[in-house]
Amino acid sequence: MAARLVPHLPPRLVAAVAQAVYPRFEPELARLGDFCPPGCGTAVDVGGWYGPWTRRLSGRARSVLTLEPVPHLARLLSATAPGNVRVVEAAAGDRPGTARLWLPPDDPGDRGVSSLVRRDIHARAVPVRVVALDDLGLREVGFVKVDVDGSELAVLRGATALLTRDRPALFVELESRIQPVAPVVTYLRMLGYDGWVLPGGTWVRLASFPLEEHQAHTAHVASHGLLRRVTPFRDRPRYVNSVLFLPDGRRPAGTRVRDDGTHAVS
Repeated sequence: MAARLVPHLPPRLVAAVAQAVYPRFEPELARLGDFCPPGCGTAVDVGGWYGPWTRRLSGRARSVLTLEPVPHLARLLSATAPGNVRVVEAAAGDRPGTARLWLPPDDPGDRGVSSLVRRDIHARAVPVRVVALDDLGLREVGFVKVDVDGSELAVLRGATALLTRDRPALFVELESRIQPVAPVVTYLRMLGYDGWVLPGGTWVRLASFPLEEHQAHTAHVASHGLLRRVTPFRDRPRYVNSVLFLPDGRRPAGTRVRDDGTHAVS
């Protein structure tokens, strides 16, 4: 129902609601200080959507670069983002060019499930510009968030020089129902990155958390819309689909970290 209503609501209202409720949907956003301290330099938001990460990052980083390939969302972000945010209407990949962005039927991109990788939910495609992060002249990058529904490895390959030089924290959405998780984890491990997840109130090493098994057990939650998943007082397991990657033995800030033993899958 929410997906059907969104196209009929003022875009600025939708953006405001998304920014207000998103930390309940993705609790890692509320823990931004654990891995993106104030003044962290340049932050990059790959897959800006309605801007919940962009706006939070703008309050911590000196500058923010947001990539959003859906034209009307990129325009909205450009019109509403704080002054230290630059919005680029493009998708991220491993080389510059053009590609097809796949969308569900009757969805212009508002659901946030558009992708360069076609899935069974997609029915049509629009041409979009593709850029590599390494080609954007970014400097002193302290944080990169990647939410691209399937082309994560291409985004990271297109940022290899940046990752090697600046060693930013990475926050990457990984879903085994879309693409295998192992190639991204292996590639980042080669670059000296280790993964962390937040299944509850405590950061857990990815190596100790059965992410794919957890996602298989909680896949029904992933089918619920944003509003249904953030409604308070509903008893449901959390669907963990994002991984924090930190380089060179770094750990999330604070003391609420567990890195030993096994952990429940739901």
